[in-house]
Amino acid sequence: MERNTRALWLGLLLLGVFLLLCVGTGLVYLLITRVAVSTPTAVETRVVIEVPKRPTATPTPLPTPRQSVAPSASAPYTLENDVETQLLVWIYENVNPSVVNIRTDEATGSGFVWDTQGHIVTNFHVVYGAKEIRVTFWDDREVPAEIVGGDPDSDLAVIKVDPEGLDLRPVRLGDSTTLRVGERAIAIGNPFGLAGTMTTGIISALGRSIEAPSNYLIPEAIQTDAPVNPGNSGGPLLNARGEVIGIVSQIRSPVRANAGIGFAVPIHIAKRVVPALIERGKYEHPFIGISGTTLSPEINKVLGLPVDMRGAYVNQVLPGQPAAKAGLRGGQEPTEFVLGLDENGRPIYLRRGGDVIIAIEDQPVRRFDDLLVYLFRYASPGDTVVLTVLRDGEEVRIPVTLGVRPRQE
Repeated sequence: MERNTRALWLGLLLLGVFLLLCVGTGLVYLLITRVAVSTPTAVETRVVIEVPKRPTATPTPLPTPRQSVAPSASAPYTLENDVETQLLVWIYENVNPSVVNIRTDEATGSGFVWDTQGHIVTNFHVVYGAKEIRVTFWDDREVPAEIVGGDPDSDLAVIKVDPEGLDLRPVRLGDSTTLRVGERAIAIGNPFGLAGTMTTGIISALGRSIEAPSNYLIPEAIQTDAPVNPGNSGGPLLNARGEVIGIVSQIRSPVRANAGIGFAVPIHIAKRVVPALIERGKYEHPFIGISGTTLSPEINKVLGLPVDMRGAYVNQVLPGQPAAKAGLRGGQEPTEFVLGLDENGRPIYLRRGGDVIIAIEDQPVRRFDDLLVYLFRYASPGDTVVLTVLRDGEEVRIPVTLGVRPRQE
């Protein structure tokens, strides 16, 4: 009996141990399973942190409709991707309504609307001596016009139409004093009577002097290769903003047609002259009363001056004029060096002993044209300007009260 009881307890003990082992094994399995489920997240997080990031490229932003994009070789041509075409079309559409065709009993030319009162600017030589003037606008309306004033020394004139019933669109004026060679130049006018013609080119040169109808010189003329022909005279020369920078005036050509060399009166001269023509019918140019030339190594040798000296040489002082009254000295001893021909075709000889002007109002004078530039830009009759001259090797400051330039017939 006792042996059976002991065997029973031993069996229960073994059963308990077996059950305990089973329970323990289950707990271990569950624990391992939980760890295995959470481990990938921990490993993935560790990998993201420990592996260095590669640099990422910033994506190129898509252009907005206002941006201009150069077309690729495979892109089809459209007006939208041709920036130059868009610019020229915009200029023409905005400026052409301001340009007019001028026809007289003597000639044809061009002009442009200055203001809404009916004033139109053109060249003096287009309307000079005309008995009848007709103006045709871009929309083919034709009206009569009359001369308000003219200035043969700058080749500028103002005519006027009755503004009633007309859609007058004044031009926008640019700044011709800041131009650079190579900038775009655009002309709109009526070459050979072909109304509303636009041509393009560049500013080929600056600071040219061209002869006015009065035989005086116009300084700072703009040279352009934009094709201009007879009939363009008086029309606007424009910059890339559609602003007027000059008034087309002349061409150089052996056949009276475009040869790639045209000239325009700079708009900064018109800004001074045109208001006076509208108000008084004329413009009075300041006058010193001298004739001379620009020093050069060749001329300096003849005059006995240092070969590298620069300035405006006073060859002659006109009697009774401002320079003579102020005491400026012209040359006295004639040489055989010919400077040019006078209006009668006679030679003008260089004379020794004249003053050399090196400054006007402390502005350097290196060429004779520098005197004209200063007078055209800044001076008026009655002003007193101080000339710095070299006389007998010494600097002398001479105040000169400017007079009115006499007319040349």
